[in-house]
Amino acid sequence: MSADQENTSRAQKPKLPFYQDVDGFKIPGFFSDEAYKSALAYKPRPDDLFIVTYPKCGTTWVQNIVASIFRDGKPFQSALEFFTETPFLEMAGAQAAENMKRPGAIKFHLPYHMTPHSPDAKYIFVARNPKDCCVSFYHHAEGIPGYKFEGGEFDVFFELFMKGEVEFGDYFDCVLSWYEHRKDPNVLFITYEELKKDIKSNVLKIAQFIGPQYKEKLEKDEKLLDDVILHSSFNFMKEHLNKHLKEMEKIPKEMIINNPDVPAGIRKLFANDFKMAKKDSSDVTFVRKGIIGDWRNYFSPTQNERLEKRFRERTAGTDLHNLWKDDM
Repeated sequence: MSADQENTSRAQKPKLPFYQDVDGFKIPGFFSDEAYKSALAYKPRPDDLFIVTYPKCGTTWVQNIVASIFRDGKPFQSALEFFTETPFLEMAGAQAAENMKRPGAIKFHLPYHMTPHSPDAKYIFVARNPKDCCVSFYHHAEGIPGYKFEGGEFDVFFELFMKGEVEFGDYFDCVLSWYEHRKDPNVLFITYEELKKDIKSNVLKIAQFIGPQYKEKLEKDEKLLDDVILHSSFNFMKEHLNKHLKEMEKIPKEMIINNPDVPAGIRKLFANDFKMAKKDSSDVTFVRKGIIGDWRNYFSPTQNERLEKRFRERTAGTDLHNLWKDDM
């Protein structure tokens, strides 16, 4: 092959997000595999509360709802506070859960059989319709420099999503595994769309699941309930959490790397100069739109038909199709 042919071949090869394969499971390439493995081996405590979703299905939203409930309506004051008080365990490692200030919540993006399980712990699982999930997931990969997918095409990401060749595996494997356990007494299965359509009722439902005393407190104090809703709203998170993440990048990395209170997985990210914002951007877009129906701006008619067909095939024999009959 000539040099020109090699250059043409490279130019035609689609850009792909940076992932790594750990024991047959894809995780972001910039994560610490040691932190990920320690997360899988974590032994839940009886008072543990887990927030579990497939990526880009409302995890950050519910993390902020739960944290605001625990923090008497007060929002996070920094990104480091967010990462340590509601740790993302596959990224941070088991130490983050062991050292977490309690009460708190631990975040996972795993199917049921891979999530550390205890009948005494509690699990909130949030499901989102696959079309909006796919679009949000695409922007997540395209917007964070660590994925090396800047300028990557939606059509390329769509094919990966359809084949389950994205980080944290196949969408349907994850959602179906948790749907089977939706009636377990220690599992609260809710949808992103439910939260969007009636946030107040669902904040109270989450509070009741965490503990009746939390619901009681919110019902007795209208301002507290309003504060929880405000400080977990997309407009608030978009302004404040994105700003906190940008500010975190300005912290001298030695202050993070040499701080034993910072979980090992996060220290590794800083050691590798991980950034949340693109080089030429002054903004972080970790929290983007948070709307229902954005898929209509991206899916071609053919893509829509293909995902609809896969959805029907994978959810056959379940009631999952009823969850999003108005949203897909």
